[in-house]
Amino acid sequence: MNFNAARLAVPHSSKATACTRWQENSGEIMSATAPARGDQPADAARSKPSRKRVLIAIGIVAVVVGVAWGFRWWTVGRFIESTDDAYLKADSVTIAPKVSGYITEVLVDDNQAVAAGAPLARLDTRQYQASLDQARATLDARAADIQHAEAQLKQQQANAEQAKAQAEVSRLSLAHAEDDVTRYRPLVATGAETAERLASLVSTRDQARATLAANLAAARSAATQIGATEAQIAQAHAQNEAAQAQLNNSKLDLNDTTLVSPVAGRVGDRTVRVGQYVQPGTRLMTVVPVEALYLEANFKETQVGRMRVGQPATLHVDALKGTALHGVVESFAPGTGAQFALLPPENATGNFTKIVQRVPVRIRVDTGPETRKVLLPGLSVTVDIDTKSADDDSHRIAAENRHE
Repeated sequence: MNFNAARLAVPHSSKATACTRWQENSGEIMSATAPARGDQPADAARSKPSRKRVLIAIGIVAVVVGVAWGFRWWTVGRFIESTDDAYLKADSVTIAPKVSGYITEVLVDDNQAVAAGAPLARLDTRQYQASLDQARATLDARAADIQHAEAQLKQQQANAEQAKAQAEVSRLSLAHAEDDVTRYRPLVATGAETAERLASLVSTRDQARATLAANLAAARSAATQIGATEAQIAQAHAQNEAAQAQLNNSKLDLNDTTLVSPVAGRVGDRTVRVGQYVQPGTRLMTVVPVEALYLEANFKETQVGRMRVGQPATLHVDALKGTALHGVVESFAPGTGAQFALLPPENATGNFTKIVQRVPVRIRVDTGPETRKVLLPGLSVTVDIDTKSADDDSHRIAAENRHE
């Protein structure tokens, strides 16, 4: 029994020793991993000054940024007027024929760049060539009429000279016949000459008188013919001028069969095709002068009070992210956009609600050729205009309207 009790006591003692060792090891691990309670206040003391310095640095940066922003706003920002209601524009030209006919050639493609005066399309020229030939023939006929009338005038002038000469001869003959009658009348009275001789002389005198009257009438008739011929020549000249005008008109019609670009730009909205019949005013295509782009910005009426021509503008085109362009204010519209609307508002009827109006402002875009290659009419733009230069004007306006 004692032997058995000893055998049973040994395992129990081993278990107690193992538990004691395990507890000692666990305590060492916990001692190694757990921080000492006495070190916590020291760490907290060290972290407090660090946080304070960070907060002070943040406060200093905030004050510097605020001062810089305030200075920037006072010197620049408060003078800047901005709007995103702005779009690039160009004075596009609609190409339309002046004469009717069938299109025989289309000389440009869509979006093609063209120079001023470049041919765009051609119409059938046969009809207009025939009209030009007929006008030339009519002009030649009128020139021949003038030559014929001038020749008649020369002939009638010669006839008039001849009639004058004949009238002068008749006048001399009449004077001689009257002298003979005067000289022979006393001789007949004394019986030195016969009465038959006197009667013959009187008859000769009367015939000379009648011949003179006839020649004078012929001279007057020749002078009248000259006046009629001169009027005929003037009429022929007028007809010649009319024929010349018709010839010029025919030349214009023939030249108008070739449609040319009035400005340099790019072709857009091309609808013309070969074989198409067109009439005057038919829209065939549009030429957009992309090199002459300008910006139209619609500012609120509360923003334009300090705007003046010549003020600088900064342009931010939506198509050019991160790129700022420059421009200059060129002009202001003579009224708000509502004044030029197709149906302008009638504020004198019904209920009235005040709406801030917008004034179109035209801005010249100052860019180089590379930038203009990507700028197109219709692109959206955000505009900033520096109105600082209007300070003096504002003071003068205020002084002008100040009541004493």
